[in-house]
Amino acid sequence: TGEVVTWGRVQFGGDSSSVTDRLTAGVTSITGNVKAFAALKDAGEVVTWGFAGLGGDCSAVADRLAAGVTSITGSVMAFAALKGSGEVVTWGSASSGGDSRSVEDRLAAGVVSVTHNPAAFAAVKGAGEVVTWGYASGGGDSSAVADRLAAGVTS
Repeated sequence: TGEVVTWGRVQFGGDSSSVTDRLTAGVTSITGNVKAFAALKDAGEVVTWGFAGLGGDCSAVADRLAAGVTSITGSVMAFAALKGSGEVVTWGSASSGGDSRSVEDRLAAGVVSVTHNPAAFAAVKGAGEVVTWGYASGGGDSSAVADRLAAGVTS
């Protein structure tokens, strides 16, 4: 596990000085979007930096990202973290999936994978149900095919 070194323009996540002390060791993966980064540490903690409104600031959900995260995926302007418990935690731009409150009850447990496109996210639950959120016409609204996504989807 490693250390993170950043460079480049501040507004594109090139300055991680506000969290450098948390990036000196234990980082197992880094996920980026257009202006922010999220690092996953070996204990399942998430550390973010970059443009605050696009995911560089996860303070609103930091307590849920302190441990237990197994993977992070990012749209163009938001992130989604999958926890070992099957819960999904989101942050960043609401229009690109950073706000999952409309489906939070369905993301509270049982999720086995999360994927994304530039504007939305899709989560697959253990029984094969698909849950989507984000920019509606960009894939965040799957209501037109909800009956086909209710069960049996594998990926």
